[in-house]
Amino acid sequence: MEQPRTRTPRHQQRPQTPLLPSVGPAEAAAASGAARVYRAAARPGRAVPPVILALRRLPNPRLTGLGSGLFAAATMLVLGGLDWLLLDGSPLVYGLLFLPVSAVTALWVRPADLVTAPIVVPIAFAIGMVPIAGGASGLGSRIMAVVTALAVHAGWLYGGTLVAGLIATVRKVRLMGRRRQALAAGATRGRRPGKQDAL
Repeated sequence: MEQPRTRTPRHQQRPQTPLLPSVGPAEAAAASGAARVYRAAARPGRAVPPVILALRRLPNPRLTGLGSGLFAAATMLVLGGLDWLLLDGSPLVYGLLFLPVSAVTALWVRPADLVTAPIVVPIAFAIGMVPIAGGASGLGSRIMAVVTALAVHAGWLYGGTLVAGLIATVRKVRLMGRRRQALAAGATRGRRPGKQDAL
């Protein structure tokens, strides 16, 4: 008499979900850019001005206090030398060039060193005055010529310092506002309903 064969039950294989293809950094950046464009198109009332878009395309380094001072001093010294070579030391051109340098210095300094922007800008203005101030070949006459030029063209000095101070102040106020918003958001997230609230 034959015994029936016992068969071990076979486990049913579960259908595997297909793996998604790996996305490279270029595709991820393109997807995030498309999402930004979609969000901007979804909010037509909040259009960004073209001036702001042009400013966002500019380089945005973060300089320390010393780095911003060296940048402003070197830039104004080069501009003063070019002014002396090309325009025979025109104070008007030098003053007009000083204003955007002051603004860029205040924009590029890092948030921790915002207070240094209105300090380093007048020093850079005085350093850049050396080539166009004139004076004799001696050191004393050069210093007196720079001091006289600073006194005569103090309007440009005050204007550039004011520009740097205003930009630094606006950046500081915005930074404090963001910190307050972050603290408020953290406080609201920390308030989770407990058992007493549920009752």
